[in-house]
Amino acid sequence: MKKIFPLLLIPAVLAGCASEPTNVRIATHDSFAISDELIESFETESGLELEIIRLGDTGTLTNQLVLSKDEPIADAFFGIDNTFRGVAEENGIVEGDFTAIDYSDVCFNYDRYYFEDAGITPPTSWKQLTDESYKGLTVITNPNSSSPGLAFLASTVAALGDDYESYWQDLKANEVLVTSGWEDAYFTEFSGSSGEGDYPIVLSYASSPSAEVRDNGESQTAALLDDCFRQTEFAGVLAGSANPAGAQELIQFMLGEEFQSAVPELMYVYPATDVELPESWSEFATPAETTVDLPDLNQRRSEILETWDSIFE
Repeated sequence: MKKIFPLLLIPAVLAGCASEPTNVRIATHDSFAISDELIESFETESGLELEIIRLGDTGTLTNQLVLSKDEPIADAFFGIDNTFRGVAEENGIVEGDFTAIDYSDVCFNYDRYYFEDAGITPPTSWKQLTDESYKGLTVITNPNSSSPGLAFLASTVAALGDDYESYWQDLKANEVLVTSGWEDAYFTEFSGSSGEGDYPIVLSYASSPSAEVRDNGESQTAALLDDCFRQTEFAGVLAGSANPAGAQELIQFMLGEEFQSAVPELMYVYPATDVELPESWSEFATPAETTVDLPDLNQRRSEILETWDSIFE
């Protein structure tokens, strides 16, 4: 027995060492941004290598995590928001809490330069986007795959009640463009960001104009700040993950002052904690003046998406 015992003990010890996680994986939407300095800081503090897995827009991210829940493709997630949280909860993909990391107000932005050059008065409300004056000028995102798209759909239901369906019919008749995700809408189709798109009105965020400040000290864009939808983005530990402790450590890092202070300039959203904001935000990234909410969004999701699909697909 004395000769056998060490032989059994050594593999057990080695197996224990081999199973110790050396990395942590986080699944995110495509708009997640983190600097090399922040990655280095987390890896130094935790001793873990950070792997970022980008899975499209928020809806696509959520659906991919649902489809892979029996064999999780990551340890943590970032980017499921209050419009898609119900899907995550129904499918049990999260272990523990949803931790708020940032928030933003989903509002329309318009290209100030376009309207000045064209001699057209810009809209003051998204309710005007069905007017003939703005025909063929607006780009939005698909609510099936995009959280801003679903947020705007919820906004119309909350603000217009039973009239929301006719509003969407009128919007389609006014030649609105629908893209699958926010990045395509904002960086490709919108004229006020890259300057190459054909659409001077885009579904985006109240804080987006802070990213479009030009050399003259003015922002090329402005946001419509009435009847916006407040979107909160969460992080959490995925159920069945290979490294839940590492995932929780990463979430705590994202709540820390170093990461939270970087959120505005990295992702142009408001940090969830009370940290100092960039000076320009007081002028170019003011929150919405009024917001709308649809408390029963989770219960009505299928209904309103089916209505949207019947109009656009």
